Amino acid sequence: MNATSAFENRLRKNARHFRKWAKTHGLSAYRIYDRDVPEWPFSVDWYDGRVQLVEYPRRRAIRSGEAAALRDQAIEAVVRVLEVSHARIYVKTREPKVWGREQYQRFERHPEPFVVTEQGLKFEVDLAAHLDTGLFLDHRITRTIVRDQAKDTRFLNLFAYTGSFTVYAAAGGARELTTVDLSNTYLDWAERNLRLNRLWIPEKHRLIRADVLAWLRDLAARGDEKFDLIVLDPPSFSTSSRMHGSFDVQRDQVKLLRATAALLAPQGTLYFSTNFQGFELKQAQLPELSFEELTPKTIPPDFHHKEIHRCWRVRHARGA
Repeated sequence: MNATSAFENRLRKNARHFRKWAKTHGLSAYRIYDRDVPEWPFSVDWYDGRVQLVEYPRRRAIRSGEAAALRDQAIEAVVRVLEVSHARIYVKTREPKVWGREQYQRFERHPEPFVVTEQGLKFEVDLAAHLDTGLFLDHRITRTIVRDQAKDTRFLNLFAYTGSFTVYAAAGGARELTTVDLSNTYLDWAERNLRLNRLWIPEKHRLIRADVLAWLRDLAARGDEKFDLIVLDPPSFSTSSRMHGSFDVQRDQVKLLRATAALLAPQGTLYFSTNFQGFELKQAQLPELSFEELTPKTIPPDFHHKEIHRCWRVRHARGA
């Protein structure tokens, strides 16, 4: 038995299962392998004929050269099992970062955008230019929840990235949609996603480039606008010359949640999520809000590692 057998066998078994499952659920982008075998620390995502292979190497393996050798074996196994060419495999590395000091950067590769489908909707993705592809596959169920609750709501998407939650809310019949992000690149991408789905109606949409915390404070100070449905999915850590200082989701959660809830209508619903694995909710400091953790219900079945994100439904506490 060769060294790649455990990985290759699991990859083959998963591919057979999830291909059938994905077809049933209208998905052309989904996860096939998610570090199922501890000795093979990779995730393998299928994007409509292309593959994103992400390695999660340990520092010791990087220093010794073991990580590079294992990566080469994994690539060849993906070629054999999934029957894709090397040119259609995009290999990326999530090396351990120093918390609060390092961020993942844009790759020095030419963008290669293409379109995938998810539950009747279309999304532009790009496996070449960024570590993240433009569509977070782990939030597929959360997006569905938003679509199911969006009808006739005033919807707000904060730290919106490429606007996938906005697309789902628009598809669900939201009457007004506000999408806020610090990056014009991502806001333009969000508009393209809306246009792909024929959901771009200028009089219904606002795409706002802003530092989210500063924007929330300004809008709350005006006191003239509330939202029925809000999605708050901030980065774990962020710093930029375009924002005031740095953002740390653990450190800044109370002021962020309080500022967001100030814009929530009395009977409104806020969905708050984070992918920071060490996150601890400071619920006792927010007695004016009620929290219902939805994490187990929002992790899709194609994700073996269930700590990919945490998610809460947040409402105003009764009597607050």
